[in-house]
Amino acid sequence: MDLFLAISQGIGTSLATGVRTFLVPLLVGAFARLDLGVDFEGTQYEFLESVFWLALMVALIAMAWWLDRAQVPVPPAARGVAAAALGAVLFAGCLAERDYTSEPGLLAGALCAGIAFVAATLFLGRAADRLAARGETGASATLSLMVDGVTLLVAALALLVEPVSYVALAFCLWVLVVRRRRAGEKYEGLRILR
Repeated sequence: MDLFLAISQGIGTSLATGVRTFLVPLLVGAFARLDLGVDFEGTQYEFLESVFWLALMVALIAMAWWLDRAQVPVPPAARGVAAAALGAVLFAGCLAERDYTSEPGLLAGALCAGIAFVAATLFLGRAADRLAARGETGASATLSLMVDGVTLLVAALALLVEPVSYVALAFCLWVLVVRRRRAGEKYEGLRILR
């Protein structure tokens, strides 16, 4: 049962990291410092709750915010790689925290973060495009804040009520399946027009 809960924590935190790359590791590190749901102390992932790590996450959040405001284009691949790397470390840390081998968590965390990154890009990208087409810039900022809040809630629940993570995983997979089905229908319609 303990392994199931560790895996659940890893899934939830890495999924949330795929959506908000630097914000979630900051939250997880703060929870770990408070020994709230997770505690990396005594593991090789103890750095995840260090003051240096938390300060680094704050600096990266500030840098990402500045790049966004300055409209500096950041390649999606760079954001995806960062999310996968941090998701991998968080998943591995969740396994190590409960005295399990952490190496499988590196692959699983990268995979979960990648799934969430692609799902969020597809799901939120369409919503942002619709808002931009209507000229509703204020609504885009509100959408971003809502995503931050939901992502932090999912990460916190993953640490405190671990099995909730599977709901988030199911949602991400549903987004990917629906998007793929819609793309297939679009191309089917184009074939019929020929």
